[in-house]
Amino acid sequence: MIRPNSRLLLLSLLLAAAWAPPAWAKTDLTELSVEQLLDITIVGASKYEQRQDKVAAAVSIITRNEIKAFGWRTLSEALASLPGIHTTYDRQYSYLGTRGFGLPGDFNTRVLLTVNGNRWNDVVYDGASFDRVLPLDLDLIERIEFIPGPGGAVYGQNALFGVINVVTRSGAGVDGTELAVSYEGPQSARQGRATWGKTLDNGVDMLLSASAYKAKGEDLFFEYPGATDDPNFYANDSGVASGMDGERDKEFFTHLARGPWSFQFSAGDRHKDDPTASFYSEPLLSGQYERDRTLMTQLRYQDSFAGDNLNLSARLFMGRTRYTGLFSYGTPYFSTGSSDWQGVELGLLSTFWSGHKLMVGMEFQDNSRRDQTTEDIVDSTNDIVIPGSGWRAGVYTQDEWALSETVTATLGLRCDRNDTSDNNLSPRAALIWQAAPDTTLKTMYGRAHREPNAYERDYEDGVAQVGNPELESETIDTLELVMDHRLRQNLNLRASVYQWSMQGLVTLGVDTLSGISQYQSDEDVKANGVELSADKTWDWTGRLRGSVSYQDVSYESGAGLDNSPQLLGKLNFSGPLPVTGLSFGSEIQYYSKRQAIDGTDLDGYWLSNLNLVADEWAKGVEVSLGLYNLFDVRYDHPGSDINWQNALEQDGRSLRLKVVYRF
Repeated sequence: MIRPNSRLLLLSLLLAAAWAPPAWAKTDLTELSVEQLLDITIVGASKYEQRQDKVAAAVSIITRNEIKAFGWRTLSEALASLPGIHTTYDRQYSYLGTRGFGLPGDFNTRVLLTVNGNRWNDVVYDGASFDRVLPLDLDLIERIEFIPGPGGAVYGQNALFGVINVVTRSGAGVDGTELAVSYEGPQSARQGRATWGKTLDNGVDMLLSASAYKAKGEDLFFEYPGATDDPNFYANDSGVASGMDGERDKEFFTHLARGPWSFQFSAGDRHKDDPTASFYSEPLLSGQYERDRTLMTQLRYQDSFAGDNLNLSARLFMGRTRYTGLFSYGTPYFSTGSSDWQGVELGLLSTFWSGHKLMVGMEFQDNSRRDQTTEDIVDSTNDIVIPGSGWRAGVYTQDEWALSETVTATLGLRCDRNDTSDNNLSPRAALIWQAAPDTTLKTMYGRAHREPNAYERDYEDGVAQVGNPELESETIDTLELVMDHRLRQNLNLRASVYQWSMQGLVTLGVDTLSGISQYQSDEDVKANGVELSADKTWDWTGRLRGSVSYQDVSYESGAGLDNSPQLLGKLNFSGPLPVTGLSFGSEIQYYSKRQAIDGTDLDGYWLSNLNLVADEWAKGVEVSLGLYNLFDVRYDHPGSDINWQNALEQDGRSLRLKVVYRF
C-alpha cells in the first residue's frame, strides 16, 4: 500500500507543478479555459440547451479531451472523478454511489442514464449501466453531463440522485476513419475499434462504429464463508478463482442526422465470468457467468418555428435488454430477465412571453415485455416463469422566468402514472441570483420518486425470494445551496451545501410469514453534505480540477448506511510535458472507510492513475500509456446480500497501451 509520506509527496509535486507552471508549447489536449468550459451549454438538465449558470443544479461536464487525457476506460471511471461520487465493483457490475448513497446491490436504480436524451435504464431491473454493459465505446462520447440532485420534475422515474446525459460524437467530428487497438495487463485485455464518420455531399451526417473487447481477468483468492454447510453442493470454502474472471464485449453504434432529423442505434453483447459465485451459487466452479445483450434506438425531430420563438422536439424510441445468468446449485440453472419497450415523447419550448422560457411535454412508454424466468436445466418441472408487461406516462412543464436582469426563477412540475401506481408529483423550484459578474448563487428544492422495479416487486421462487406486489414507491426531497465564484478568468470555485431525505427506501428484508427474503419498505434516510471544488486552467493548456466532499448519511434511527464513505477527495491534473511531445493526465482519489453489510468497516484508501499521450510523434497516430492503481494499493469494496463475501478485493496495478490511427 502507498505510504502516507509518499501520498503527501506526490500531492505536493502536483500542486507545485500546478501553481508554478513552466512555459511550454500549447497542444489541443485540454485547450479550453475555465471561461470557455463554463460557456459549454448542456441539454440534460431541462431537455433544452442552457448555460451552466442558468441550470438549477451544480452541474458538471466531462469533455472528450478529458477522457483522452486521463485514459478512462469506462463511464464509471470518468464519473468517479466528480464531486460526491464513489463507485463499487463486485467483479460483475459497476455501481454508482452519489452523495453518500450507494447501497450494495442497488442495481443503479436511483440515477437516470440518458444518451442523447434517450432513457437507457431497462424495465425489469430499472438499472443504468456504467461499465461495459453500456453498449457505447467511450471513444464515441463527445461529453458527459452530470446533473446532481432530483431530476423527477423533468424525467420522472429513477432520477432521485441525478441525471447523467451522454452526448455522442457526430460524423463531422470524426471526419474520416479511426482505428484503435489496446492491450492491458495483467488482465490480458485486448480491445479493438473501427469508426468511420463524415458529412456527405447531400448533407447527411453519418457515423458508424464497431468495437470488441476480450479479457482474461485476474486470478484472485476468494473466501466463501459457510459454503461447507451443505457438503452435497459446496465442497470448497476458499481458494483462487483461476481463469474465472474473464470478460467479453461487442458493441455497434451508428448515428445519422440531416437537418432537424437525427437517428441513433446502439447494440451490445457483454459476457462476464463469475469468480465470486454470485447469488450463493457453487464456489470455484468455472463456467458460471452473467450476460447482458442490449439494443437502444431513437428517431428524433427538433426544429424551431415562429421566428425561433417556438421549438418543437419529438422522438420515437425503442429499447431491448436480455439478461442471462448461469449459476450452479448442484445442477445448473439459468436466470433471465427480458425487457422490451417503445414509446414517444413530445415537447414544446416557447419564448413568446418576454422573460419566460416555458416548456411543456408529454411522454408515454409501453413496456411490452418485462419477463423473468428461472430454468432448471436438468429438471424443467422446477422452472419458474414470471411474465410481465406494463406502461408509464408523464406530463411535465417548466418555466425559466427572468425576474430581473440578475435573478431567474425555475419552476417545474411533472405528473407520472404507471400500471402499478397512482399519480406521482415531482416538483422543482429554484432561484438563481447573479450576485456579481463573477458570482452566482443558486437555491434549489426538488422532489423525485422511484417505483419498485419488477424484480423487487414480482420475482418469487419460494426458496430465495418471495414477491411483494404491495411494495410502495420511494420519494426523495432535496434542498441545496450552490455558490459559483470565478476568482479569476481561469479559476472557478464552487461550494455546494445540501440536505436530502428519502422516504420508503426499498431494501431486502425477510417476509414474516415465510421467513424468506423479500423486498420491503425500510425506514427513512436523511443526509447532510458539503461539496467544495475548484477548476483552474492555464494558457499553456494545463488544467487542475479538484474537490472535497463531506457526506453524513444515516437512517432515521441514527444507524449508518452500508457503503457510504463520509469523505471523498479528487484531484485531476493534466497538461503537456515539455520537449517530449507528450501530454499527461494524473489523478488522485481518496475514499474514507465504508461500512460493509455485516456492520464492520472496510479501510479507506488512496488511488492514483497516470496516463501519457503522444499525438504529435507521427501524423494521424496517437499512442497512450495508462498506469492504473499506480502504487498497487490493495483495497476492498463491500459485497452485497447476493455475495458469499463481505468484502471483494479490487484489481492491483495494471498497464494499458493504446494506439489510435486516424486518416
